[in-house]
Amino acid sequence: MDFRVVGTVRGIAVIASGRGIRELRRLNRIYGRARWRRLKGCGTVCLSDGSLREAEVHWYEGHGRGKKEMKIKRYLD
Repeated sequence: MDFRVVGTVRGIAVIASGRGIRELRRLNRIYGRARWRRLKGCGTVCLSDGSLREAEVHWYEGHGRGKKEMKIKRYLD
């Protein structure tokens, strides 16, 4: 599903970091070695059909790498 975040993500919290991330080996192989964290937060997303919905989003973030593999975990509205 294609989407983009509209505005800012609120209530950002760390779910896992370092060796606590199951996909750590894959992330290092694809994006390069970094201090990876898995984060979650809530925000408004614009879906591919143009509709706006409130959703909980999860993503990986590496130091100096930015947000990677953002996905919608659940809709809040």
